[in-house]
Amino acid sequence: MSSRKAAWLVGSGGALLTSVYAFQLPFREYPAIEYNSFPVPPDSQEKTEWVFARLMYPPAPTARFDWSRRVGGWVHGMSSWTQDYPRADRHFLQAVRRLTRIHVRSVEQPVNLDDDDDVYNWPWLYAVRPGELQLTDAEADKLRDYLLRGGFFMADDFWGTFEYGVFMESMRKVFPERPVVDLENREPIFHTIYDLDDRYQVPGAWGIGSRRPYQNDGSVPYWRGIYDDRGRLMVAIVMNSDLGDSWEFADDPYYPEKYSALGIRIGVNYIVYAMTH
Repeated sequence: MSSRKAAWLVGSGGALLTSVYAFQLPFREYPAIEYNSFPVPPDSQEKTEWVFARLMYPPAPTARFDWSRRVGGWVHGMSSWTQDYPRADRHFLQAVRRLTRIHVRSVEQPVNLDDDDDVYNWPWLYAVRPGELQLTDAEADKLRDYLLRGGFFMADDFWGTFEYGVFMESMRKVFPERPVVDLENREPIFHTIYDLDDRYQVPGAWGIGSRRPYQNDGSVPYWRGIYDDRGRLMVAIVMNSDLGDSWEFADDPYYPEKYSALGIRIGVNYIVYAMTH
């Protein structure tokens, strides 16, 4: 894709967004299972056209990364939804600023589906470790309505048959009749900015140098999704890869550049797709 066409796509996508600053909850930060003193950029309060929204969610009983009792529950942090947070988000946002013309806020926005209608202010939503989430019926209803109204949901970093099954228990509440399909190389989401026909498994930092760079039985990466009635991809599922770690450790010389390069390109493509479809 030419740089001129890419710039037009991003620019036109930005033009489609409506300003809702007055109704958005302000930037907020929570204690996380990995980081609790990551520096906040000085321009964190800047009003921008696009914000990285991270889904806050109640953990399933099988969640391995739930220490939320220490802070009074998952709505206060220290739960599965805080994996890689906020380092991955802020590294990725730096990359988006450098690689596109999208006016991007330098900090993420944690979004709770139970906060009235706040989710509708954030047209792009990301969840980490979704193999550990357990949406309530009300949260599933809210997510369904959000997606059918034009929202986009990216699920990343879950591994193997069991975690996929946990994730699908919630997604069947969201879309009981819509199939999850494998995304073929020709899908537009793989060609908005970068041509990504040659995708490969992106291991977490924990898998670098290991003979088993995956978890559970998740040895094969999958790129899946759910479409609306018009053929728009609403849910993008990254299974058996850890793009969050590829963003989180993009500045770490120990973590191979090829994984961060692919992870960032996938994220950029998904953002531009969501803004232009």
